[in-house]
Amino acid sequence: MSAQNHTSELNFKIDTKDLKPLFATQSHKHALGMVYNWLVIIGMIVLCSYFFHPLLYLVSVIVIGARMHALAILMHDATHFRFLKNRKWNDILTNWLCMYPLFSDLATYRQNHLRHHRHLNTDDDPDWVNKLGKKDFSFPKSKREFITTVLSYFLLYKGVKDAVWFLKRFNAPKKKSNKKGKLDYKRLAFYVILALVLTLTNGWKMVGLYWLVPYFSTFFMLQYIRSVAEHFGELAYDHLLTSSRTVKANAVERFLIAPHNVGYHLEHHLYPAVPFYNLPKLHQLLMETEEYKGKAHITSGYLKGLLSELGEV
Repeated sequence: MSAQNHTSELNFKIDTKDLKPLFATQSHKHALGMVYNWLVIIGMIVLCSYFFHPLLYLVSVIVIGARMHALAILMHDATHFRFLKNRKWNDILTNWLCMYPLFSDLATYRQNHLRHHRHLNTDDDPDWVNKLGKKDFSFPKSKREFITTVLSYFLLYKGVKDAVWFLKRFNAPKKKSNKKGKLDYKRLAFYVILALVLTLTNGWKMVGLYWLVPYFSTFFMLQYIRSVAEHFGELAYDHLLTSSRTVKANAVERFLIAPHNVGYHLEHHLYPAVPFYNLPKLHQLLMETEEYKGKAHITSGYLKGLLSELGEV
């Protein structure tokens, strides 16, 4: 199965005067998103540290994992150079504030992700090839089976397996300017500085409780849910408009599952140069066209709509 993956082959009747402004970047909105995510993370750590209770700790794991996921979404926008016009600083700041804390780097992600865009749902799409046939991404499946898979991330082993899987997937040769095996001194400096600070402040336990546990549980759990929502379960792969899913999320889902408008995934595939804060406006423009409104795969909600599209009850 493969999908038509060229926007130019679609004939959306959109006035360029309405479309062109949506490509403009507003760096302060992206930066405020980073600040907000880190403030929520730090706030949850402080709150749970001073008023520790098992239930509050569970809430902190969920919220921190959700904000880690939100940082990854901002990283995704930066992958398309939608953060800063200065591409060097676009990558440096994104690495230090988003990717290095999540144990990866932007160049590694970018070389994989841009191939995904160029070859959507084909044998040359690394995301598609690596997920197709895997049990977790095989549909239809019952709601109970899907929910069981999601909840199993709280046992941590699923997140560890996913982390190893991601490491293997992304450990491919990069461009000549950044060859595989070449030492990344910026990344090394980040971890050396972090290790020194944690040692001097006796912060290793805090990292384990409030970073590693959310990372290997809810962070990868949310990555899995979003990945399924974007490209799996009751989708037709014969057309670009039916090979990706847009999920219209409610307020709670936007905070926990779909931060920074990431639910507008079909719109992103159509126009990847539109930054996240303009995706709702892009969606409204597209909905005014007959082709998009009549054929696009749009789902109402994650907990309600998406679950109903995964297969049997």
